[in-house]
Amino acid sequence: MKRIAFIVFASSILFSCKNDVQSIEKPITVTYTETHKVDTVDTYFNTEVPDPYRWLEDDRSNETIDWVKRQNEITYGYLDTIPFRPQLKERLEKLWNYEKIGAPFKEGDYSYFYKNNGLQNQYVIYRYKTGDDPTTATVFLDPNTFAKDGTISLGGISFSKDGNTLAYSISEGGSDWRKILIMNTESKEIIEDTLVDVKFSGMSWYKNEGFYYSSYDKPEGSELSAKTDQHKLYYHKLGTSQSQDAVVFGDTPEEKHRYVGGSVTEDGHYLVISASISTSGNKLFLKDLTVPNAPLTTVVGHTDSDTNIIENEGSKLFLVTNLHAPNKRIVTVNASNPTSDNWVDLIPETKNVLGISRAGGYFFAKYMVDAVSKVFQYDYKGKLVREVALPGVGSAGGFNAKKEEKELYYSFTNYKTPGSTYTYQIEEGVSALYRKPDIDFNPDNYESTQVFYSSKDGTKVPMIITHKKGLELNGENPTILYAYGGFNISLTPNFSISNAVWMEQGGIYAVPNLRGGGEYGKAWHDAGTKQQKQNVFDDFIAAAEYLIDQKYTSSDFLAIRGGSNGGLLVGATMTQRPDLMKVALPAVGVMDMLRYHTFTAGAGWAYDYGTAEDSKEMFEYLKGYSPVHNVKEGVSYPATLVTTGDHDDRVVPAHSFKFAAELQAKQAGDAPTLIRIETDAGHGAGTPVSKTIEQQADIFGFVLYNMGYKVLPGKVKG
Repeated sequence: MKRIAFIVFASSILFSCKNDVQSIEKPITVTYTETHKVDTVDTYFNTEVPDPYRWLEDDRSNETIDWVKRQNEITYGYLDTIPFRPQLKERLEKLWNYEKIGAPFKEGDYSYFYKNNGLQNQYVIYRYKTGDDPTTATVFLDPNTFAKDGTISLGGISFSKDGNTLAYSISEGGSDWRKILIMNTESKEIIEDTLVDVKFSGMSWYKNEGFYYSSYDKPEGSELSAKTDQHKLYYHKLGTSQSQDAVVFGDTPEEKHRYVGGSVTEDGHYLVISASISTSGNKLFLKDLTVPNAPLTTVVGHTDSDTNIIENEGSKLFLVTNLHAPNKRIVTVNASNPTSDNWVDLIPETKNVLGISRAGGYFFAKYMVDAVSKVFQYDYKGKLVREVALPGVGSAGGFNAKKEEKELYYSFTNYKTPGSTYTYQIEEGVSALYRKPDIDFNPDNYESTQVFYSSKDGTKVPMIITHKKGLELNGENPTILYAYGGFNISLTPNFSISNAVWMEQGGIYAVPNLRGGGEYGKAWHDAGTKQQKQNVFDDFIAAAEYLIDQKYTSSDFLAIRGGSNGGLLVGATMTQRPDLMKVALPAVGVMDMLRYHTFTAGAGWAYDYGTAEDSKEMFEYLKGYSPVHNVKEGVSYPATLVTTGDHDDRVVPAHSFKFAAELQAKQAGDAPTLIRIETDAGHGAGTPVSKTIEQQADIFGFVLYNMGYKVLPGKVKG
């Protein structure tokens, strides 16, 4: 039976001068649509677990579609009552509306770059003849023409060796399933039939003849939620149909790999194949493309490390690996006998985590030192050439170029500094500013401070706190605490237009580097996996307690935010400590820890999570923190805005649907528990700028309104 949602406004409002906060005498009342329950029960190790909202997993059913529609009506009805939401959207649009230009890169006779004029939904690729004035550049490929609303986005691009042919992938509605189109770069004409049903794939050319790509067999049932667990590497030869594409690796049913990728070395000598069963650890194989029908050579035959070939000089291979080196090292070996017992250190492991790139015949070792970048230049003999002088304290990215190049480009940013691009003369080691964005935001008015706090077990965890200068530590500053804590992902300082608007309002933005991430190498990652996952939640809770203890904020002015694995983080934290925060913002979260591995490629996340089928102990541990299974009757949960996309086929929206249904059924307090479901959107990549701005305005409006603000606390530049 349908129930009609309605919103009742407070009959009177009491104004308070302090911090421009206005206490609302009566909260907006939300009547939720009824989400019916079913009698589905699963049994794990003789323990029965009800799953009353299992029906919401069927993304193709009219019943689920109707539920999504009714939930959005309620949510947008609530958001429409927030008086300053239009101001937030206007400010986001104005700040977003500046020219954004990427670093140029050379392919064939041309130099290409990405550009967005300001509010274009998707970046456009421009090009000019190499050596000409860059201002003569013209549009090469405009993804904004793919769909009027910007919901078809450009994925990866890959040029043939001579630059005359381009393979590029597109995503429709944010899906991870892609199509690959092949273009003649001179005429800009599509020259072949479109390749379809491609997923989690790069495109790597062999000479000018064809390219390697990866995909799964099309699953039975819903392509947005059905399980995909056997990835295959294909070779597409130009001039042939996709049905003729040969399987190069992965067509062995008895040995499934969930993630398979292939890349050709820059000199075209070798095909390098990486095969994984999980998001951590890979096997590595090598094929000599100069020898007809050459067999695959095993470099690493197990998944106990993350190892990749980054360069070769003839038969001499250069590899980056964390095998026997949790913080990674660079090793060399001959391709004739490439197994690990023959590896020789070139750049040994250090106490800091290594990332590596190459340009102009040199390696650039990018280290994270407490999540901040340090970059060192080495030659191919392992000799340190110099430390690269960076523009400041923050995150440096790039340092990639072809072997013959004399110049490279890199980017630099931090939480208060918009990203700028620099040139670097590779032999001389000289940097120069190439492009600085013209944005209506002054970094000099803000400050970032890194602190170290103690988690529950005494582990020291770093956190960067950014806000306006002159902030009063009075415990009443609206604060967003954002984190991830998983999959070896590192959160390094990075500027965000959305967060700039948040800080303009007097908001604090705090980012801790939780265990489970990659900031301190494999040991730090492993300390937040499987039956140590609670460490991640404890680190997050301790970050919140630090901010409260130090009077940056208080529970009445704290919002916690995270997406994907970070959505799980928010869901677990708010169910364990609902008293700790005023607002919770779980986005595209992994919320059902007993069933996550049954959807799409979710089984590949088992390195971090384990599965409920592994053992009784693992099942009980997962059930102990799974957000869907830990919403309790009679508990007052914080104001919650769950966000997801209806085309998310990485973390299927059923996770968020079920969590929102549980919250709405069991919430004891007056705080709203809403779900905002973006249509024609996926896990996040390729989301049109227009949709992103609307979502950020909704989120910031929801946060401030539920902290008691009736007007914006900071000055909005109109």
